[in-house]
Amino acid sequence: MLHKRATTPLGVVARFCLLGLPNLLSKLGCLMSVTAPAPGARKPRAQIALTVLRSERLTPHLVRVVLGGAGFDEFENNDKTDKYVKILFTGSDGHDVTRTYTVREVNAVEKSISIDFVVHGDEGLAGPWAAAAQPGDTAVISGPGGGYAPDPSADWHLLVGDESALPAIASALDALPASAQGVAFIETYSDADVLELRSPAGVDVRWLFRGDRLAGEATLLADAVSQHPWADGRVQVFAHGERGAMKQLRDVFKQRGVTRAQLSLSGYWAFGRTEDRFQAEKREPVGVIEPVSE
Repeated sequence: MLHKRATTPLGVVARFCLLGLPNLLSKLGCLMSVTAPAPGARKPRAQIALTVLRSERLTPHLVRVVLGGAGFDEFENNDKTDKYVKILFTGSDGHDVTRTYTVREVNAVEKSISIDFVVHGDEGLAGPWAAAAQPGDTAVISGPGGGYAPDPSADWHLLVGDESALPAIASALDALPASAQGVAFIETYSDADVLELRSPAGVDVRWLFRGDRLAGEATLLADAVSQHPWADGRVQVFAHGERGAMKQLRDVFKQRGVTRAQLSLSGYWAFGRTEDRFQAEKREPVGVIEPVSE
C-alpha cells in the first residue's frame, strides 16, 4: 500500500535548534547541528500525493493507472518523452522504498497522469498494487525526471525496448513529427500484448514475441537491430529495457558507429535481480553499460 511519509521541514527544525529547545528537538528527532547541502548537490524532489482516478488493464501484462486530484497542480511537467517518477511504497519489512516508472501521458485538461505498469501476478510491489488499484486510493510520487525527446532534425529514428520501455517508446512516437522516418522494435510475450500505437506513416513499428521466455532470456532486440538495414543519414537512437539486452545493443550500436550524442541507452531493470539489488549494482562494474564512442 502506498502512503505519504510525514516529514518536518528542515527550516523549521533549524529554527528550533537555534532556539535551543531540547525537549521539542528530541520529539522531532532533530540533530543539534544542521549540515548545509554540498554545492551543486541535487535538490530533493518534493513528494506529491495523488489520487487514483481509474485503472485499466490494457493487455494481459500491462495495467494503466490514472492519477489526479488536488496534488496534480504540484506536478512540474517537462518536455521529455521518457519522463519518469518515483513512487513510494511500503516494503515487506515495513520500510519505505521507491520504484521508478515512466509517465505515459500528462493530461493538463483532465489534470491527470497516466502510468503503465508491467504486471506478473503477485510478483514485486508496484505490479500487484496497480492490478488492485481502485478509485480513491492514494499514490505518493516524486519527480518527474527524464533525459530524452525526439530530435526533429534527425534523419531517422530508432526506438528499441521491451515492455518496460513501451510507455517511453509510445510517447516518443506521439511526439515525432508527421514527416519522421524510422523504426521501432518492441519486445513482449505474444500478440495478446500488442497495443495499437500512434506513429507517423514513415515509422515502422515491429513487435517481437519471445513466448514463455522472460525479457532478459532472449536476444530478440539485438538480433533485430543488427539485421535491420541501416539507413543513410544521422540516426537518433532510444534504447531502454533489460540491462543485459542493452549491453548487447550497445555492441551493435558501436559497430554501426553510433556516437554518444545520437544515443539514449539505459537499463531499466536486470534479469534475476530485485529492484533494490539492480539499483545498488549501478555503482558496481556489473551494472555499468559502457558508452559508445564520442
